[in-house]
Amino acid sequence: MFASNCFQKKETVVAHILDDLKKEVESANEIAVERMMQSAPFWTDINLAKRLIPNMKDAMLLHAGPPVEWKDMSGPLRGAIIGACLYESWAKTKEEAERLASSGEIEFDSCHNHQSVGPMAGVISPSMPVYEVTDTKYGAKSFSNLNEGLGKVLRYGAFDQETIQKLNWMKGTMMPVLSQALRDLKKERGGLDFKSLIAQAITMGDECHNRYNATTALFVRELAPYLVKCDFDKEEVAQTLRFIRDNNFTTLNLGMASAKAMTMAAHGIKYSTIVTTMARNGTETGIRVSGLGDSWFTARAPSVSGVYFPGFGREDANPDIGDSAITETAGFGGFAMAAAPAIISWVGARSASVATEMTQRMYQITFAEHRYFSIPSLDFRGTPTGIDIRKVVKTGITPNINTGIAHKQAGVGQIGAGLVVLPMDLFKKALRAFASRYLN
Repeated sequence: MFASNCFQKKETVVAHILDDLKKEVESANEIAVERMMQSAPFWTDINLAKRLIPNMKDAMLLHAGPPVEWKDMSGPLRGAIIGACLYESWAKTKEEAERLASSGEIEFDSCHNHQSVGPMAGVISPSMPVYEVTDTKYGAKSFSNLNEGLGKVLRYGAFDQETIQKLNWMKGTMMPVLSQALRDLKKERGGLDFKSLIAQAITMGDECHNRYNATTALFVRELAPYLVKCDFDKEEVAQTLRFIRDNNFTTLNLGMASAKAMTMAAHGIKYSTIVTTMARNGTETGIRVSGLGDSWFTARAPSVSGVYFPGFGREDANPDIGDSAITETAGFGGFAMAAAPAIISWVGARSASVATEMTQRMYQITFAEHRYFSIPSLDFRGTPTGIDIRKVVKTGITPNINTGIAHKQAGVGQIGAGLVVLPMDLFKKALRAFASRYLN
């Protein structure tokens, strides 16, 4: 009887929100999604995190997902924290880094609380290079770190000597080379229009979450004329170009920062039920909603269903982790799977039709179809955009995302990739909070 009453009460809340506030909510959502689509993210800077990210402190580490303390962190996030401590020379050994992390001397915070995003563990330390993306329409700035490639990398919780050496190379060589090229590009064009790259790439077979093949090729094409004019040593420029060439995920982080800028444009609008943040830290997953400000609504991080590298299986996998679901939040990534049938083998789906099915299902829980991101195989229909918590709860359909899989133990790294469905409890909690705020 108690369970039945609770169910009826929740349904009543949904009905009230749909009926009593329908006019206000629809108007607010129209504004939120329009701002999300009209946002104009440009890559405008690259520098150290402590010089760009708002309120970044000398003894602070940012991470993916909702806020979490050391004692509750998952294995890959702990591994990335250890690696960041070694990279910053705060510690010399794994044991020293663990003691420091548990001492309270380091402040941990969510990337999202600092206008930032990071894939997988998402750890950003003060001396790491980060991209700055500027929304030239609405003025906000967003940030993300640089992509290390696949395999044993910091974002998957690795912290061995090779991982730290690569991070140092990115800081000492890649960042200065890209900075000089961007400086000249900005003089001519004000920055790199990344929204345009995403729109083009979606028509070329990318969905811009786990497939960035076309995006990275377009990125190189845009940057090449400026790279060849750099006055750095030719070998340093060549190393940078080779690294980008060999890592199709180079542009993932810029895509995520662009998505963050787009969703920031839609955030904080009274009465809006549009989701503006979806993120996971490996322990919990969380969302934020436009009309509910910066409040997090959390649930346990779900498991990922996917394909594993040889020697690994489901028993080795950590629960879902990363800020990369910001892409789905902005209307691409897993929501644009129909544009990227080639990704199916990467994430372990049974056939290319699954990609279309996923996208079609997401239209049922979103408020609009994107004006600028269109899918050729669906007669250039705009991608599903603007996750509406009302529709999620009403339909029982939660967002589908595609993602990488990290080993549950610190230090191992990536072990596969797959698909994940976010918990319904996130959206029910947010809808109850919405009702409490706007119906009382």
